[in-house]
Amino acid sequence: MAFRGWRRLLLGRQNTLARAWRSRRGAPSLRWKRCRHWSAGRTLDPEVRAFLEENTEVTSSGHLTPEIRLRLLTPRCRFWREKPDLWPYGDPFWAIYWPGGQALSRYILDNPRVVKGRSVLDLGSGCGATAIAAVMSGASQVLANDIDPIAGMAMRLNCELNHLDPFPIAIKNIINSDAGKWDLIVLGDMFYDEQLADGLHRWLRKCIRMHQTEVLIGDPGRYQFLSHSIHNQLHKVIEYSLPEYTRQENHGLTSSIVWSYQPSSNSLESC
Repeated sequence: MAFRGWRRLLLGRQNTLARAWRSRRGAPSLRWKRCRHWSAGRTLDPEVRAFLEENTEVTSSGHLTPEIRLRLLTPRCRFWREKPDLWPYGDPFWAIYWPGGQALSRYILDNPRVVKGRSVLDLGSGCGATAIAAVMSGASQVLANDIDPIAGMAMRLNCELNHLDPFPIAIKNIINSDAGKWDLIVLGDMFYDEQLADGLHRWLRKCIRMHQTEVLIGDPGRYQFLSHSIHNQLHKVIEYSLPEYTRQENHGLTSSIVWSYQPSSNSLESC
């Protein structure tokens, strides 16, 4: 089965991933010990490092941020051709550079003032590209968050590739909890499930009400996002045309947009 089948499988399994995000338990069926928080000095497990280095490719082409090098699954990787069930860890959503994350990363790199000297939380960080873009652009503090510990390990490898000191990584579901005070929360490609979108909407409003946090959302125009009520409280910041490779791998989606989430005063009072 080619990796295009992998992509279909991952898209089909997004409901399972959404349930994990909605719960407090984190990702399901991970065959690795879950850690709650990685400090910058934490070392990578040698076995997992070797597996990821052997079964991903370092690439900076085919996406919107050629200045960021990432370990991803590409046509030259063995698991592009293997059956998905042979992958020994949880579904590798982190191994794809999704369009919403690409747009956020491009916007931050082009507009470093958005993050410079500010604290940034990257929710659902995946490969860590947007967190990396924030560090490159001068953010004073960056925390990457995901529910998959293998994603956390991949982020550490991607920091090394870009000659950056690793940033802290929280491997847990922080939605519906107090994530603390952040100047900016960024999230890409998270609105793929209606119930998850509802939970995100409530949580983001609470972050804004409690801490006056700014929120930027990246999305290529998926139906679940465009049809959700949150869309009425978004302001379009910028739209990027996607590279041909990204278009082909995302069912012909042609662009990705960065949105600023600005809920009304009445909406904030009701949360």
